[in-house]
Amino acid sequence: MLLTVTDWWYSLSSMEQVFWGIALIFSLLFLIQFGLSLLGADVDADADVDVDLGDHGSFSLDPSFTLLSVRSIIAFFTFFGWMGVLALSKGYGSSMVILIAAGSGLAAMVTVAYLMYFFSRLAEEGNADLTELIFKNATVYLTIPERRKGKGKVHVTLNNSLREMEAVTEGERLDNGKSVKIIEIIEDNILVVEPVEIFDVQTS
Repeated sequence: MLLTVTDWWYSLSSMEQVFWGIALIFSLLFLIQFGLSLLGADVDADADVDVDLGDHGSFSLDPSFTLLSVRSIIAFFTFFGWMGVLALSKGYGSSMVILIAAGSGLAAMVTVAYLMYFFSRLAEEGNADLTELIFKNATVYLTIPERRKGKGKVHVTLNNSLREMEAVTEGERLDNGKSVKIIEIIEDNILVVEPVEIFDVQTS
């Protein structure tokens, strides 16, 4: 068996050995990391990405979005290796093989980074402290019936993200687009809101 594997390895070209080596090593690392994740012992390091556009301004990704992490790097080289092996088996030239492998690896890297960002945002929203919304402004998205006769919806910003939440009011009906202030949070995370002009009159 060992002799057969050795014969197969030495029958490969140098480029094939490189891609097969990368594919096998990083696939093993992927399986190890996956196993650690199941055991709750997964550790991931990352670096923030900030793109500067010079005099035309700057574009900064959300700080919680991390392109460079252990997971995304492993994903890059895993796809880089296997797509390189596949491209070589199809008879493509060296330049095309590298281009296909690098493109596939980059796509996998960005996809994994985005999925990590997406799930971290879900966890963050699920653990958000809704009491931070008290006395914050919101905008009616779905008409709120008067005197708690039914529920409507509002758009409000929490943890730098726009959220849609159910709301009721003690006063008159609040139509779509109305600016309101959150005064209370009741059961099932329903917001109690009132028109902002009420508070403007009280402070004037």
